[in-house]
Amino acid sequence: MEILYMLIPLGLIVMIIAIIAFLWAIKSGQYEDLDGPAHRILMDDDDPLIPRRKSADNLKDEQGSDNISRN
Repeated sequence: MEILYMLIPLGLIVMIIAIIAFLWAIKSGQYEDLDGPAHRILMDDDDPLIPRRKSADNLKDEQGSDNISRN
């Protein structure tokens, strides 16, 4: 029974800290754009971030000779 004298105020302090953290997150704009990151995954970028390798035919045409060994 005596532990309740410590647990109830401790629980209230934790609850107040959680409410303050939640209100800070709302005021700082953490919940402004919830759909943006989800839609950004689906959008196709025109500029690839990873350059693609040239095919063997394109290399042969650009270099003028067939320096690529084909299996």
